[in-house]
Order: sequence, then C-alpha cells, then structure tokens
Amino acid sequence: MTLTWLNFKPLNSIILLHGAIGSSDQLKPLSDALSAAGKNVYTFNFSGHGKMSFKFKGFGIEVFAEELHDFVISKGLNKPDVFGYSMGGFVALYLASQNQSLLGKIITLGTKFAWNPEISAKEAAMLNAEKIEEKIPKFADALKQRHSEENWKQLLSKTAEMMHALGKNNILTEDKLKEIQNDVLIGLADKDNMVSLEETTSVYKTLPNASMYMLPNSKHPIEQINTGILSKIILDFIAI
Repeated sequence: MTLTWLNFKPLNSIILLHGAIGSSDQLKPLSDALSAAGKNVYTFNFSGHGKMSFKFKGFGIEVFAEELHDFVISKGLNKPDVFGYSMGGFVALYLASQNQSLLGKIITLGTKFAWNPEISAKEAAMLNAEKIEEKIPKFADALKQRHSEENWKQLLSKTAEMMHALGKNNILTEDKLKEIQNDVLIGLADKDNMVSLEETTSVYKTLPNASMYMLPNSKHPIEQINTGILSKIILDFIAI
C-alpha cells in the first residue's frame, strides 16, 4: 500500500518572527543560516508591517498571535519551532499560553517582558514620526521603504498605542507564563539597552521548562546581532 502525505510538513520546520516596526526581510541572514543547516524556515509579516495592510479587527499582541496561529494551520505545519525576535518572542509565548499543542520549541531574543505605564510611556515616546524625521532622517527613510510611505506613520502610532495598552494590562502575566509547557530558550543580547537582564531572568525562572542564553557582542537591533552564534544556539537547542 502506498502512503501519500498531504499537507504535512516535517518536524524540522521553524518560523522566524520579526519585532515591532520590523519586517521579515530583517531576518533573512538568520533564515539563510538555518536553511543552510537543513531547516525548513518560514517567515511572514504581521499585519501593518512590511507593506501588509492593517486589519479591521485590531492591532496588537492578541491579533498577531491569531495571525501566527492561522499561519501554522494554513501551512500545515506540525508543531513548528519558533524563533521570536523582540515582540515576536512575546507573540509566540502568548500564543503558547493560549494553545498548549500548536507550537514546538520557542526561542526568544531581546523580548521586553516588563511593562507598566512608565515604561510604556518611555518606549512609546521614541515612536514619534515627526521627531524621527527631524532627528533621525535615515531611520525614517528606512521605515518608509520597509512599510511604505503611506503606512509607516500609522504603524508607529498603532505600535505606541499597543505599548500603552501593555502598560495598563500586561497580558503575559506570571500565571500565563506558568501555563506554558513548551521548551523555551529565553535570550538577551549582552549590550541590549532596551531589555533588562532582570526582566529576562525573571521570565526564564517563571517558565516551567526554560533555559536562558546571553548573545555576546550584540545589541538590541536585529541588524547588530551575531547571526553565526545565534543560529548555532538555535540549532543546538532544537536538536535536544
């Protein structure tokens, strides 16, 4: 008897998730490194990012988690591992807290877990489009190219609103973290000036099945990480 496998992807699939005001193209060096090691790598853009349209049902972690869920189902992936950079890691862990069987192992890097009104106000203040155009024109041009001339300012505004919402109600609570049964590897760049070691360690200790790593000689921006070291860390973890 001949068995025909339809809509089935092998267990060595991994999804790479970008960060806030980012897009999947920033993950290409990591994607290439993991693909060269034999992994089936998938990337996509959350709504409002990378020229994707905004959705009427909203914008934020819950919506992005639903989009990750729908992506896994639409591709027929069998418990794919997930690497989430910054906000992408928050999304992956939130989805894992809602759905215990959808994802495989989860690796994060530079994910900000500590949110309160003061932290949110500080982070959101850095997303003022007019100030960015005035003081960091090269960054403004990069955002326009990544998200389109029409969308980039709206993306910054909606991301700031998302941060304020997290400051009022951090949906990834300690109780939610304790519900996550996936094997998780929590990561932080050693020169990250946005995410603290304290908040990263706290989440690592709260998760039931977690390990932690420090990425050497790297900063928070995804373009300033050591891709070679990161890809080896990911491959070693998912091979366990």
